[in-house]
Order: sequence, then C-alpha cells, then structure tokens
Amino acid sequence: MPGAQRALLPAMPTTIAPDWTGARWIGSVDVALFAEGVTGTVPLVQATGYLTARLLVRDGSSVRGFVEVPIAHGALSVSAVRRAIEALPPTVATPSSPASLPSITVVVCTRDRASFLRTALGGIIALDYPHFDIVVVDNAPRTSETADMIRAEYASAQLTLVTEPTPGLARARNTGLLRATGDIVAYTDDDVLVDPLWLRELVAGFQLGPTVECVAGLVPSGELRNQVQGYFDGRVSWSKNLTQQVFSLAAPPPMSPLFPFSVGDFGTGANFALRRETALRMGGFDTAFGVGTSTGGGEDIDMFTRVLLDQHSLVVQPTAIVWHRHRDDLDALRVQARGYGTGLGAWLTKILLAPHSRRMVLARSPRAILRLARMAKPAAQHNENPADDTPLAADLTKGVGWVELASVLRGPVMYARQRRAGATIMPPSAVSSTLSTRTSESGR
Repeated sequence: MPGAQRALLPAMPTTIAPDWTGARWIGSVDVALFAEGVTGTVPLVQATGYLTARLLVRDGSSVRGFVEVPIAHGALSVSAVRRAIEALPPTVATPSSPASLPSITVVVCTRDRASFLRTALGGIIALDYPHFDIVVVDNAPRTSETADMIRAEYASAQLTLVTEPTPGLARARNTGLLRATGDIVAYTDDDVLVDPLWLRELVAGFQLGPTVECVAGLVPSGELRNQVQGYFDGRVSWSKNLTQQVFSLAAPPPMSPLFPFSVGDFGTGANFALRRETALRMGGFDTAFGVGTSTGGGEDIDMFTRVLLDQHSLVVQPTAIVWHRHRDDLDALRVQARGYGTGLGAWLTKILLAPHSRRMVLARSPRAILRLARMAKPAAQHNENPADDTPLAADLTKGVGWVELASVLRGPVMYARQRRAGATIMPPSAVSSTLSTRTSESGR
C-alpha cells in the first residue's frame, strides 16, 4: 500500500523551535497506520529542528508503549516505526466503557495562566463524552484576565467559573468538588491537553470493581524542546505508568514493599478522578497541601493514600491520557522542584505523625523504610545525549536535585505552619450540606 501518508500532528502544538540536540518530537500513533504492506514515510507537523520522535503507540483505545524513531527530512520511515512497534509487549485488552455512562464534572484549577487555560479548555470541550460539565476554579487571581477570557470566549459552553480567593491548590480542588454535580469528578490542570477519549477511559477504570473510588491516568510529556523539559521528563515516574493496575489494601502488590506509600506508582494531580460522594465523605482534600501554600504540593499523593487507607481501591488506567507541558525555563523548574520537595516532606511528616499510618510504615521491612527515606534523594539526570555537556546540563543534574532535597527537609516545618494556620479537610457540616443539597436536586 505505497503512497502518501497523512501527516502526524504533535501531541501539544507549539510555535517554539527546539534548542537542544536531545529534543524529542512528541506524538501519538495507532498500529494500524504501520500495518504490514504499508511503505514509505509519514510526515510530521512542526518537526523542524527535531532529530528524533517519541511516539505513544496505541492499538485502538489500548496503549502499547512508547517508541523512539529517528526523523529524516521532517518525516518518519514507516518500516523503522514498524520495527520499533514490533519490539513492544503485546496489547493487553482493557474493558470497554459501558453503554450507560455516569455524569462527570471536570474541575480545572488555574491561577493567572489564561493562555494555558485556553488550550486546556479547547481540548476538554471537544471531549467524546455525552454528559459532562466543566468547573474552572480561579484560585486567588491577581488579575481579571482569566475571568474576562472565559466570559468572552466560553459563554455558550457548559462551564462554570468559580473564584476561590484563598490561595492553595487543595482548597481550589475542594471548591470545585463542592460545585460539582457529576457522579464522578475528574481533575486536571491548566497546562495540559486531554485526549479525546479521556473521560470514557477514566470511566472504564471505575468499572474494574465495586470498591474503585479513584482512577488515575497516564500523563506523558507533551513537549520536549529543551534540557529543562528533558530533565523533568526523566525525573518523574507517572509519565511512564503503562500497565493497568488495581491497588487496594486487600490485595497489596507483591513487588511493592512500600505500598500503600509507593506514591510514584499511582499518578499525579494532572489526571485523576474520584467518585463525588466518596470524596465528600472523606472531607475532600487536605488544605495543608498544594501549590499556593507553605508546603507547595502533595495534595494529590495525600488523597491517593487516603483513598487506599479508607479501604477503597485505586486504579491506574494508562488509556486515560492527558498530555502535560513541562516547565521550560530553569527558574520555573526550580520553583516546581521546591514545591515537589516540600510537599513530599510535608506528606511524609503527616503519615509519620498519624498513629495508624505510622504503624503501617514501621511494619514494613527496614529496606522499605530506607526506600521511603530515599524518595527525597536527587535523581540522576537521564541524559539521552551524553555529548551534550553544557553548563545548563550540569546545573540541572546537580542544582535542581539539591533544591528538591533541601525542600524535603523543610517539609515538616511547612506542614506545621499550615496546621497552625488552621489547614484541615472539609468539616462534616460542609460535606453533609453539599450531599443533602445534591440529593434534593437529583430528586426533583
């Protein structure tokens, strides 16, 4: 079947050219495009300056894995991609979404990033799902830019704008939860682009068992233009969780001695969903955590572990995909590393102070406890281009990792500061009021 092939689009469009020889053009392909008998090349859109493509390979709605293939003259060799795909593990069948789909509220928390939010909302509004609404939480905005943009451009959309005046991502997530009307609340960020099947695949995760109350999806790098983005891509684990898993205390994973505190196995706050009533009864998110607070992060890993400690199940659903645009300058990366580190240190403090979780940690083997302590250790940079020995590369490898480590050590102090300021989960009165209101509305 020779002939011209339709051009592949990047996962996240950009007008900025790469400035790093280790840059990767990022996209998604289906195996059918490279079936036996297909020949020639496949052109890439916005590939100028890229030498290598990283492709997320799908087989229908299933995910096979990632391959990396050289780019020549802005195109990929079909035979080279086919060989790379053949080396991947076989497709693992995943359950299809049921005919009857629950209602979903998508919550997007944002702060003063209207241009990012515009891209995220464009993808969310176009989702392939029959009944969902969107709640945008504008968290402690410094200007009216976000509100003005939404009123001007999204007046006809099924979208609610809520302002949460107190800074803090956990508080913003709670505000979205209290305004949600869907059976399921799906959370994402403003610096993402969601896959068209995102909500359907999240729902498929909830179908894996009656105790499933949380589903976390895959968050691959949507752009790798420079070393800063490359560092972050090599640092995180949740961009590579390609195996569907059901986690629960009733059936601990045999190869994870740290479970349920093995937070890198679960996902991240840019892509997860909760059953609304369960999230409310749990008190929502702990406002001691999150960007915008002294702890700077950790509200997502805290929620994931609380779901498990409450005897619910958490599903990792790699077919529910949200592409993430990483920070692309060193100062922003340092800020992010500081938040990750402080949030991790604060969360570790919480689980060690709470009697039940402390007993669970101490019951793990000494080896597991050492692994818990090493979560704060700066990771070695995965240098896909060893010849690229620039001052920035050295700074990334040494400087950012130590910023994160120092921030972990500050975590306990910041956690105590948030607690003294009154941070907590939502009070039962707010939860019961919301539940009774929603129950009354659903009965009309």
